[in-house]
Amino acid sequence: MTDRAAAAPAEPSRGSRPIDLGPLGIVISALGLLFLGLPVGALVLRAMLGGQLLDQATSPAVLDALILSLITTVISLVLAVALGTPLALLLARRTFRGKWLAEALIDLPIVLPPTVAGLALLLAFGRRGVLGGQLEAMGIVIPFTLVAVVLAQTFVAMPLYIRSLRAGFQSIDPTIEEAAQVDGASRLRLLLLVTLPLAAPAVGGGLALAWARALGEFGATIMFAGNIQGRTQTLPLVVYAEFQRSLDASIAAATVLVVAAFGVLVAVRLSRMRTGLDWRGVF
Repeated sequence: MTDRAAAAPAEPSRGSRPIDLGPLGIVISALGLLFLGLPVGALVLRAMLGGQLLDQATSPAVLDALILSLITTVISLVLAVALGTPLALLLARRTFRGKWLAEALIDLPIVLPPTVAGLALLLAFGRRGVLGGQLEAMGIVIPFTLVAVVLAQTFVAMPLYIRSLRAGFQSIDPTIEEAAQVDGASRLRLLLLVTLPLAAPAVGGGLALAWARALGEFGATIMFAGNIQGRTQTLPLVVYAEFQRSLDASIAAATVLVVAAFGVLVAVRLSRMRTGLDWRGVF
């Protein structure tokens, strides 16, 4: 007993405090936070002090890009939900050979450079791509069209929705779904009336993150869809285009993106705090 007691790790006392960073660590942390926040703050401050934010934000180029971005991101979300929901449920509930490969393929668009993602889409759906010949034979041309914008946004945004929803499905008590099945609920009714409502916080968080990612997509879009005003020029592209002509218009478009993305991130974190959902598989 004495040897075992000596070998056992000492338990922390109830009054012990977790190790903190100390004054130096706090100063370094503050510098890191300042480094991340200063550029965004400078952008927003410049937009507010310029006095022409409203005029520039309502310019034809910015308005066209805003409308196009809203339309394409909504369509991208619909595609992400339609394709990603079954996939998230499969990954959350099934163990199968090659699951690690499926998860890696889902995560890959998150870590790929956006320009590489755009080039990959071009090689898959372009006229000389893997499916380009078959599509062109049917009279379908995807590159440098509105469809290309939607596909680029969906490609980079859908993994975030899948990861969030998978975490939500994994947090559900399986006995609740089993009880619904005993009562005679079909698989579709079970998914729509039980599983998805229980995973509602994850669904909302995943949609918000996916929408923000789609709204901010630049590299894949410009590689696959081009930068044609009124046709394929989204808000991130107008920031780049206007930067070469009008700095104020570029700042206005960038501010719209920053405010939208910041609002989405704040909403997601508030939702996580209120629901207590474990999103470690998402972030």
